Amino acid sequence: MARKPRIWFPGATFHITSRGNRRASIFYDDDDCFMYLTLLEETRMQFPFLLHAYCLMSNHIHLLLETQDHSTSIIMKDLHAKYAIYFNKRHQFSGHLFQGRYGGHLVKDNDYFLQVSRYIHLNPVKAGLVRNPVRYPWSSYHAFVTPSSNIHITSARTLSSFSPPSSFHYQQFIKQKIKDIL
Repeated sequence: MARKPRIWFPGATFHITSRGNRRASIFYDDDDCFMYLTLLEETRMQFPFLLHAYCLMSNHIHLLLETQDHSTSIIMKDLHAKYAIYFNKRHQFSGHLFQGRYGGHLVKDNDYFLQVSRYIHLNPVKAGLVRNPVRYPWSSYHAFVTPSSNIHITSARTLSSFSPPSSFHYQQFIKQKIKDIL
């Protein structure tokens, strides 16, 4: 039976998730994470999109991605094919790296957009890797709450939902939920 085609239109925003086959690790070290982000940028140059948030966990990824002229299917196929080839070659594996199709949930309104952004940035806290998301190096959280820039991220849409100083208020928005987790 054929799969249903994914919903897509220019300007659509999606919460993309994908995990390792059999929940296995897809990132063994910092070099793997750097390569994933490098390939993400290569894919973005070829198939432009806006990335509003990301988090790379050892066995899965989260992206908050807004399409422009290409569907998420094209974007994710390109990115994950390149990364799987890199990973299998580097670690001397063969076969599937990712478990099935990626998950792509349409983000229909700004409230849900902000909830997804918070969910993505709190993933390392929920996993018990850090108590403060700013300490996790493989997410976009730093781009929202520190002066450091992140070439992968556009923070304008997220921060426009908060009154000035928007970075401070976004950080408070995140901290509200940390209390529930810890």
